[in-house]
Amino acid sequence: MNNNKKAILLLEDGRSFIGSSFGYEGETTGEVCFNTGMSGYQEILTDPSYCKQIVTMTSPHIGNYGINKDDIESDRIQVSGFIIKEESEIPSNWRSNQSIGSYLDEHKIVGIRDIDTRAVTRHIRDEGAMNGIISCTDLNIDSLKDKLSQVSSMVGLDLAKEVSTKSSFDWKGNSNSKKYKIAAIDYGIKYNILKLLEEAECSITVFPAKTSAIEILKFNPDGVFLSNGPGDPSAVKYGIEMTKEILGKKPIFGICLGHQILSLALGAKTFKLKFGHRGINHPVKNLNLETIEITSQNHGFAVELDSLPKNILSTHINLNDNTSAGIECVDHPAFSVQYHPESSPGPHDSRYLFKKFIGMMDA
Repeated sequence: MNNNKKAILLLEDGRSFIGSSFGYEGETTGEVCFNTGMSGYQEILTDPSYCKQIVTMTSPHIGNYGINKDDIESDRIQVSGFIIKEESEIPSNWRSNQSIGSYLDEHKIVGIRDIDTRAVTRHIRDEGAMNGIISCTDLNIDSLKDKLSQVSSMVGLDLAKEVSTKSSFDWKGNSNSKKYKIAAIDYGIKYNILKLLEEAECSITVFPAKTSAIEILKFNPDGVFLSNGPGDPSAVKYGIEMTKEILGKKPIFGICLGHQILSLALGAKTFKLKFGHRGINHPVKNLNLETIEITSQNHGFAVELDSLPKNILSTHINLNDNTSAGIECVDHPAFSVQYHPESSPGPHDSRYLFKKFIGMMDA
């Protein structure tokens, strides 16, 4: 839904940007971040890891290929708001069934366009992640500052319980012919992870974030998957405790928030990154193979490398800032990565990790 109604983006340090409303007309708050991918906006919008965040797309044209019914990573749009430079109002793709503006409007997601997204990105990169507010209904700076002052910091925020399924369910691709039985803990799991586990001959049952170790062990899976998700990993104490109790009893594979939860369960510490890693071209070094993988990433927290216990091997490093990108436990069948091998969007360099998980269950 395109219009020329004036809208404003105000950051918590007082920096403001004037643009035009697009999508749903209203007001929204969240942590402002940026994604450097040139495509994949539909997957980004529906990724639960973006809960309570306002996403800035650095690519100048968004909406070129429209919206379709297949390229979704959850059952709804998860971002709090969307910031772009220019909206492509007339999409060109045979799969498209609506424009991005109408998609946001349908899901009541507030967006702002005609923004210098390069300036927003450089500001966040230089000053660090911060909360922001988008509004086309209230353009008074003082009023918006008051509203913004009431928004919680991402530090200490448990958002996994907000995006997680409320009850366990079997993934739609399950069948009795599948070789492996997986318990997937939903901290904000993406659909493509489930699809790739399915392709790897796994029958998957998705469990709520707060499921206990007793329940998981009673289910008796061949392996346990710890999913991606939003918020501060140190706040997901129930997940950390569950993982501690599962360690050594079942093979474990963690992605993103799952990587952080596994690391915390093993005794490591996490910290908030200055502006996070979000994009589809982040270089990671596999320390075991001495190879480089181009990866899809979306996280605002990281594991402190210096805090890793002696029984934990660092297996992958982010080459942009030398932060932890992967670990493996020496004395238990457990490993994790701080990026998205399932991609969607992004490259497929790291999909071998799903085969590694299968290998652990075969051992």
